[in-house]
Amino acid sequence: MDFPHALRERRTGRRLSQLDLALRAGTTQRHLSFIESGRSVPGRSMVVRLAESLELPLRERNELLLAAGFAPVYPESSLDEPVLAPVRTAIDHIVRGHLPYPAVVVDRDGDLIAANDAFDLITEGAAPELVGPGRNVYRLALHPEGVAPRIRNLAEWARHILARLGHMAELRSELMRYVPELAPSDGQLGFAVPLHLGSSRGELRLMTTVTTFATAVDVTLAELKLEAFLPVDPATAEALSAAAEAVPPSPGGQAPGNM
Repeated sequence: MDFPHALRERRTGRRLSQLDLALRAGTTQRHLSFIESGRSVPGRSMVVRLAESLELPLRERNELLLAAGFAPVYPESSLDEPVLAPVRTAIDHIVRGHLPYPAVVVDRDGDLIAANDAFDLITEGAAPELVGPGRNVYRLALHPEGVAPRIRNLAEWARHILARLGHMAELRSELMRYVPELAPSDGQLGFAVPLHLGSSRGELRLMTTVTTFATAVDVTLAELKLEAFLPVDPATAEALSAAAEAVPPSPGGQAPGNM
């Protein structure tokens, strides 16, 4: 994709006018118009400013730089590299700190990076090949041999999962085959979609929060997501606490350093 087209596509996709983007990037509408028409070739610093002003994910910022003929600015490290050792420690601390409630860390494609011991209560009974580090948590959730048979509000929860898969058309197509017709239900909290799950500890009702590393300048780190499950009612809180007390914590759980 040529740079003028790539820039224009991202600007219009965010419903920004040329004037809006020019003001954000500290340039003029005329200059931006010349860039988008190919009449002016921007320098590297201008491309970076435009990408930042568009609030693009780091991966897309690198792609925009490549389209303009420049090397990527943001590194993409492996979690195994020494430079990200503090990140592995932080992930381990975060998922352990969320006990007795489940917590997972996934990459941009939904592949499991880390999980705490409480997540076992969610995955119990799932086929072994769907569970564990490197496995896709979205497939785990909706596959008929995964968690799906125990999800009481599967149609509603499936809609919540499928909405995350915009950049994964193949996976979305696969998962669509597993779920029932996505009809509305009355099982919402009013402010969030709960996960209503049957388990060996009784019925669980959970809501989730998603956290990211907001100041990341590494592509890998920026794309990690921590999903933490929280009890909706006292019965769920008690069941999770009882499950945690019954099972001694494993050394490191499923943290990155123990893959």
